Amino acid sequence: MRLDKFLKVSRLIKRRTVANEACDAGRVTINGKPAKASAKVKVGDIIEISFGNRQVAVEVLDLQETTKKEEAKELFRYI
Repeated sequence: MRLDKFLKVSRLIKRRTVANEACDAGRVTINGKPAKASAKVKVGDIIEISFGNRQVAVEVLDLQETTKKEEAKELFRYI
């Protein structure tokens, strides 16, 4: 699954365009390496996102094309 789509489906970032912009600005990494929006995400990957002065790190637990709001938190876990 593409990184920008995962960020939207998991609701870590609300919109896919915002996820694209964050990736282009270099604020998203996968396993410690800067990632483009088109980067492939696998189960077990560690994604780090910089929101201003806040850093969020999550581990990918599951990949789904769509999900309900309540189930979105089951796709990842905070580190």
